[in-house]
Order: sequence, then structure tokens, then C-alpha cells
Amino acid sequence: MARITASVFTSHVPAIGAAIDHGRTREPYWQPVFKGYEFSKQWMTEHRPDVIFLVYNDHASAFSLELIPTFAIGTAAEFRPADEGYGARPVATVVGDPDLASHIAQSVIQDDFDLAIANRMDVDHGLTVPLSLMCGQPEAWPCRVIPFAVNVVQYPVPSGRRCFMLGQAIRKAVESYDEDLKVQIWGTGGMSHQLQGPRAGLINAEWDNRFLDRLISDPAGLAQVPHIEYVREAGSEGIELVMWLIARGAMADIAGGPKPKVAHRFYHVPASNTAVGHLILENPQ
Repeated sequence: MARITASVFTSHVPAIGAAIDHGRTREPYWQPVFKGYEFSKQWMTEHRPDVIFLVYNDHASAFSLELIPTFAIGTAAEFRPADEGYGARPVATVVGDPDLASHIAQSVIQDDFDLAIANRMDVDHGLTVPLSLMCGQPEAWPCRVIPFAVNVVQYPVPSGRRCFMLGQAIRKAVESYDEDLKVQIWGTGGMSHQLQGPRAGLINAEWDNRFLDRLISDPAGLAQVPHIEYVREAGSEGIELVMWLIARGAMADIAGGPKPKVAHRFYHVPASNTAVGHLILENPQ
């Protein structure tokens, strides 16, 4: 039986990817950010999964305003880095897991969640930056990845409650797969930031850290937070944090199992114009 061994939560700031790609990680501005992921890289080498189910949002790379799926699962054998207007990131092609992805799609759709099936799509910084932060700059990524894109760009976007429930359905799907696989589920995006308008540059560290506290100890309560609070307190792009609730909903304690172990927690302001949050939760074995 496949099983979810851990969840990883991290921001996916595009400027972080640029700093990695251009060898700027040791600059004074960037050093504190990357220091917060030193533990994570070592943790990944010691807890390498077979598959990462990576929840992220597309930034008009695979999808556009012409077609906006609320949830889309990547079922292809591989996913190439997207050209986001300045060339594709110089990172490895993402190798997928079509069999597991198709099984999850079947199970989740039969559980009454409507997913779009993406048999071909490029993946942008929303997916590749978390991989770089956790895995470094390898010639090939150390495990297979199933991309799961969530619309948090164009309203209406899914509620935190819906995302939390979806995570539970994904856990159920993974655990019904009859191959012995270690699966990690990652929630990416956020934390507080706003990219436009009179509040551009907004960062709310107090709200961010309260979100991390509740993500650990009160995820069901956190799932009830309405969109307006995210936008008011964490900025227009802070709504990306609902994606973290998908990963949290897939953890064992939500289904009556033991509480997860907090392996690592990190928070830093700023990276570009964004607050960076990072958390690793392990399911007790």
C-alpha cells in the first residue's frame, strides 16, 4: 500500500529561483533565506520519497484566462520547465508518475471532486522553485513528481474548506494504491504578499505566523477562514495559502491517526516583496 509519509509547505517566490539560477544565494540579501532551507535539503536526502504530489498554482504558463481549471492533475510522463517570458529555468525536466496520477484522479473524481486531467503541460516556478529549495540543483530530480495545479489567480477560487476536504480525498486515493510507495505531499505558494494596487508590498508577519501555528495545531479550524480574511490580512496573493490546506488535509491525524511531528519550521521577511514560510511535518511511522 502506498502511504503519505510527510507534508512539506513552502513559498515559491520566482526571485528565489532566479537567485539560485544566477549563483546569488551567498549574497547578503539572500543568505538568510537559503540558510532556512539547509536543514530541508539534508532532510530530503534522509527522507527521500518515491513520489512527490506537488500542489502549486500556474502563473499563466500552462493555462491562461481562456481556460481556468479549478483543480488540474498532471498525468503525463514528463513536464518541461515553462518559459515564463525570460526563458525556461535551467533545471531538470520533471518526471511524472502516470499510473499513480491516473489512480488518484480516478479515486478523487469518484469521491465527487471534479478534476481537469492534464496529459501535457509545462510547469513554471510555482513547481520548480520548491523543488530547487528542497533538492538543490541536480541533473535529475531525485524522485517522480505529480503536479497538481490549483486556480488561486482568477476568482472564483476554491475555499480553504474545499481544499482541506480535497486533501483528505487525496490521502484516501494514495492509500488505496496497491504499490508500496512513499509519497510526500507538498503545499506551495504564499505567504503574505500583494503585487499590485495601493497595498503593493504588504507583508503581515503576525498573521503569517498565526497561520503556521494553526496549520500545525488547528487545521480544521483554519480551513474555515474565509477568502476575505486572506485578502484583507495577507494581501491579494496571500490567497495562495489555501493550497497548503490540501497538503495538510492529507496528513494522518485528519483521518484519526497520530499528530504529525514538526521536523522543521522557518519564516523570513522579505524575499523579493514576499514573506517566506516553510514547514515540514512528518507522519509517525
